[in-house]
Amino acid sequence: MLHVDQEAVRRRAAFNSRRFFLRQCTLGLGGMALGSLLGCDGPSVPLRPDVAPESLPGPLDLAPHARRIIYLHMAGAPSQLETFDYKPDLQRLHGLDCPPSLLDGKRFAFIQGTPRMLGPQATFAQYGESRAWVSDLLPHFSSVVDDVAFLRAVHTEEFNHAPAQLLMHTGSPRLGRPSLGSWVTYGLGSENENLPGFIVLTSGGREPSAGKKLWSSGFLPSIEQGVQCRTQGDPILYLSDPEGMSRDLRQRSIAAINHLNRRQYEEVGDPETLTRIRQYEMAFKMQVSVPEVMDISREPDYIHAMYGTEPGRSSFANNCLMARRLAEADVRFIQLYDWGWDMHGTSHDTSLGAGLREKCRQIDRPMTALLRDLKQRGLLEDTLVVWGGEFGRTPMQENRGGTTNPFLGRDHHGEAFTMWMAGGGIRGGASYGQTDAIGYAGVTERAHVHDVQATILNRLGLDHERLTYPFQGRNFRLTDVAGEVISPLLV
Repeated sequence: MLHVDQEAVRRRAAFNSRRFFLRQCTLGLGGMALGSLLGCDGPSVPLRPDVAPESLPGPLDLAPHARRIIYLHMAGAPSQLETFDYKPDLQRLHGLDCPPSLLDGKRFAFIQGTPRMLGPQATFAQYGESRAWVSDLLPHFSSVVDDVAFLRAVHTEEFNHAPAQLLMHTGSPRLGRPSLGSWVTYGLGSENENLPGFIVLTSGGREPSAGKKLWSSGFLPSIEQGVQCRTQGDPILYLSDPEGMSRDLRQRSIAAINHLNRRQYEEVGDPETLTRIRQYEMAFKMQVSVPEVMDISREPDYIHAMYGTEPGRSSFANNCLMARRLAEADVRFIQLYDWGWDMHGTSHDTSLGAGLREKCRQIDRPMTALLRDLKQRGLLEDTLVVWGGEFGRTPMQENRGGTTNPFLGRDHHGEAFTMWMAGGGIRGGASYGQTDAIGYAGVTERAHVHDVQATILNRLGLDHERLTYPFQGRNFRLTDVAGEVISPLLV
C-alpha cells in the first residue's frame, strides 16, 4: 500500500495558498512595484526606428549641424609623437634614462625598470594657414589641415586595448554598454529605410581587440546594433537567397514569418518581437540596396586614383570610398576600424621605423581623399568625420620586462594623445589642448574621452545628458555621469 506523507501534503498546500503568498511575499511585491516605478520593466519600443525614443523628455532643443558621422578608429593606438604632436625637446633627450618622476606611481602595460627617452622618429613641418604640425609620415593629409580641428590633449584612464576601445566607443571599459553608433541611431533613427542606420567596416586583417562588442547595441533595442559589412566578397554574409529561392518566394516567406511575429507580440508584448519584425523587413530590402551602394567598381577611374582603391580587395582605402557612398545614401553612423597600430618595437612590423610608416602610408591618401571628396560634393558641411585611437604612446622607448626591445617602439599611454575632427559644425583649422615639452601629459585644455563623446552628440543635435535609457533601475547615458561639450571647436 502506497504510503502518503500527510504532513508533506499539508505543507505544499499551505505554500500554494493565497494567505501564505500575501503573508510571506510582501517584500517581493514591493520590489516588483519599485522596479516598475524605476523603469526596470523596460520602455515601449516603437516599431519604426526613426521615431524619437520615449526616454527623451520632449523634442531635442539643440540645432543639429551634422546629419551623419564617419568615425575612423585606428585600432592599436597610433603614436601622436610621430604624427601630430611635435616635440623637439624630446629629440634632445633621446637615449637618456627616463627620470623617476615620469615613472613613480604610474602604470604601464609593459615598461619595467628604467627605460630610455625616445626622440621623434619622424620629421615635422607646419602646413596651411593654421600652421598645424604634421609629420612627413602623412604628406597627403598635410594639405587638408585647415579643414580639421585637432584635439591634442585627449586622455583616458585605460591603458590596455580592449578596455580603452570599449571606453572610447561605449562610454565604459566593461562589456554590456551600447556603442556610440547605437546611441546615435536610437536618438535620431535612420534617414534611409533600405539600409541600416549603423554600418561597420573593418580593415587591417583583424577586428579590434574588443571585437564586435564595439558595435553592440547593449541594453538598447537590438535594432540599433551595428551591421558589419565587407568590401571583399558578399557585402554581408548570407544576404543572398539560397539556390531555388526566388525574390517573390522570399517576400512571401518573410510576410508569413512576420504575421506569426505580430501575433506573438499581441499575445506576449515583448518589444524585441517588434525588432525582429523590423530586421526581417530590413534584410529583405538590403538584398537589393546593399550590393548597389557597396559596389565601388561603379566609381570613375579618377576617384579610384584619388583614394588609391582596388575594387575587390579588403583595405582601408576601399572602406573610405565606401564610407563616402554610404554617406551619400544617408546612413546615419559609419564606423571604420583599421587594425595594426600597436607599435611596441617587438618586431620589424611593430616598429616605429617600418611598421608605423607602412600604416601611415595605408591611410594617408584615402582619409585625405575622403575629406576632399565629401567637401567637393557638399557633404562635409553636414558630415562629422572623427579620427583617433584608443590612447596614445609613451615618450620613452618600451623596455619589455626591463629589457630594451629589439626595435624602436613605444608603450601604451593614456595621459595624452591626439584626435581630430572635421566638418559637421567643427571649426576648421582649430587646435584645442596642449601637452608638455615631451608629450607626456596635457597641460592646457585637456579633453577626456567623455568630452569627445559629448561633442560628437552635440553636433548631431543630441544633448548627452538627456539622451538616456532606463536599465536596471537607473537611467544610463553614453557619457555616464561626466562629459562636457568642447565649445571652442564648434562653429
